[in-house]
Amino acid sequence: MLKVGLELFVEVGPSAVELGREVGLPVFLDLKLHDIPETVDRAVARAAALGARWLTVHASGGPAMLRRAVDRAHATAGASLEIVAVTVLTSLDEGDLSALGVTSDLEAHVERLARLAWDAGVRAFVCSPREAARLRRALGRKATLITPGVRPAGTAGGDDQKRTMTAADAVAAGADWVVVGRPIRDAVDPAAAARSLTLEVEHALAARGEG
Repeated sequence: MLKVGLELFVEVGPSAVELGREVGLPVFLDLKLHDIPETVDRAVARAAALGARWLTVHASGGPAMLRRAVDRAHATAGASLEIVAVTVLTSLDEGDLSALGVTSDLEAHVERLARLAWDAGVRAFVCSPREAARLRRALGRKATLITPGVRPAGTAGGDDQKRTMTAADAVAAGADWVVVGRPIRDAVDPAAAARSLTLEVEHALAARGEG
């Protein structure tokens, strides 16, 4: 899967999705939409027309927005777009949520948002690796769990991602997909970094009985 994020999309626009066709991979269009239902509905229609496979929206956009997004994705002829609900950004911790008025603990809030999105028809979710096991228990095997905030084993912190794990730990916790950006993008040898992370994931899947 090729992830097209906000930075690239702002720079070059919809043509970024064409990269997927060029390399023969489905595109994860990570725009994290959060707007009124009508606006999100129309944006989803455009993403479907572009040929994206996944499109992120914020679960905190609410039930009406989520339902409109799911319905539009399913109603677009010839498209295979799936809506992915972002729960709580990996750059946030409990202190940040408290400042926003969220009084429950972080994992409970992630589950609350995921259940809200599930009831609206969403079946794919973005959460940090630290919440993956809880969401797997709450939603079962039919949920697709996508975990950003993945760092290579032995990597120190120091960036804005607060809730991180290694790729192996994310897979062990129940992640179906891991999202890796900076550890590959900023590596001295990006190809070698990608191969190393691939091996780490393959070994973790084998340990989980799926290799």
